[in-house]
Amino acid sequence: MKFGRYLISLLALVAVVGSLSTTTVAEDGLYVPLFTYRTGPFAPGGSKTANGVVAYFEMISKRDGGIEGRELTWEECEFGYKTDRGVECYERLKGKGSLISNPFSTGLTYKLVPKARVDEIPVLSMGYGMSGAADGRWFPWVFNFPTSYWSQASAFIRYVGTEMGGMENLKGKKIGLIFLESGYGREPIKLFEALGERFGYEFKHWAIPAKQMADQRSQWRKIVRYDPDYMFMWGW
Repeated sequence: MKFGRYLISLLALVAVVGSLSTTTVAEDGLYVPLFTYRTGPFAPGGSKTANGVVAYFEMISKRDGGIEGRELTWEECEFGYKTDRGVECYERLKGKGSLISNPFSTGLTYKLVPKARVDEIPVLSMGYGMSGAADGRWFPWVFNFPTSYWSQASAFIRYVGTEMGGMENLKGKKIGLIFLESGYGREPIKLFEALGERFGYEFKHWAIPAKQMADQRSQWRKIVRYDPDYMFMWGW
């Protein structure tokens, strides 16, 4: 339930800060658009996420009567994990007084980040999205706490270093990454490369197109030939 607590806390903060802006908070309560993907190749995960958020909002509404005494309303917009359709959802629903955007998609997050400052609608991308947005000095309208793709990837490298008896022992080792070909999958590559330059390990990566997730034989044959010391799977 940590996600729910973080989300409600942020919604409460935005509701208070934005209470004087009719463009931020709907007049009849707190309006939250839900970008959902119950359809498409990632529907098994997207449908469960959507069900969980809706169930949590329903509980908050029944138990607490909303947030900070204001009614909580929401509306789903199905985008099938397609970025262009997600942007269409955003543009169509923002005029209803969107309190916050929770894209649930790295590709969509990248599209909404520059819009957040202009439309004054915060983006909540907990543990996903644009990793660099964790620096609030440059991205004051984006919240991706409590973690980011970069912090997740760096935790893996630190784990490997610990397993080897110290970060200095990473020098000369080979570390591989196999990832889903998407904005989400590509996000940690620059971090792995930067840490490779710092600690002296060799880094190589292989992409898996979404349509090929069930058959990765060609990529794994290449990985076997490369013979990495450690592999990191950034899949779905």
